[in-house]
Amino acid sequence: MLEIQDICRRFTTPDGAVVRALEDVSLTIREHEIISLVGTSGCGKSTLLRLLSGLDHPTEGLVQLDGRTVDKPSPEIGMVFQEPRLLPWLTVTDNVGVALLDTPKTEKAERVAAVLEKVGLTKFADALPRQLSGGMAQRVAIARALVRRPSILLMDEPFSALDSFTKQTLQDHVLDLWRDESFTVVLVTHDLEEAVTLSDRVVVMRGNPGRIDRVVEIDSKRPRDRTSDAVQSLKRDLTAALHLN
Repeated sequence: MLEIQDICRRFTTPDGAVVRALEDVSLTIREHEIISLVGTSGCGKSTLLRLLSGLDHPTEGLVQLDGRTVDKPSPEIGMVFQEPRLLPWLTVTDNVGVALLDTPKTEKAERVAAVLEKVGLTKFADALPRQLSGGMAQRVAIARALVRRPSILLMDEPFSALDSFTKQTLQDHVLDLWRDESFTVVLVTHDLEEAVTLSDRVVVMRGNPGRIDRVVEIDSKRPRDRTSDAVQSLKRDLTAALHLN
């Protein structure tokens, strides 16, 4: 279980001004659920994700995973960014293996091969990033995050740069991985249809500093029909919530 307790995050600019990014944010994220963070620009969604990853630290408050404070990156928490961030001179295998530098060679090879099979890239194990499509490159990034066998997968707009068909295909693939591997997902997205289609709960953030405005429960079974009345109705409700004064 991931606990966010009374988080505040403030930054000091070079000229000494204090910028408040997040204020009084609390949330409990249960095991094996998918949470989407949506909100207006500048409301601190990505800042919150960095706090959950241990890449940044709250000014006030606490992030805990299973009762332990998250204050630095950990194998238990994987991160996928908007861009794949692959090293262009390394093969797909080696790009995934970067996450296992301290792992014995034989075990590393086995784990990389296994995760590449899960994301459907076994045939491209020796390919370089320039030989991959955008969707394939993002699959490599997902494999790199999953090869450490995390219990939490954080995703910062991972599908936003992809075309509609590739985006939907990769969303469905992540759902398949989530079912098989039983990790928890926290997803930052601007795509409300994506949030409604994938999530157990959608967390709506607003303001500057950012705060949680509401949490919307979605209890319908997956896979969900993106064109269904239920999905489109929830999408309209979220749109309305984001445009409230």
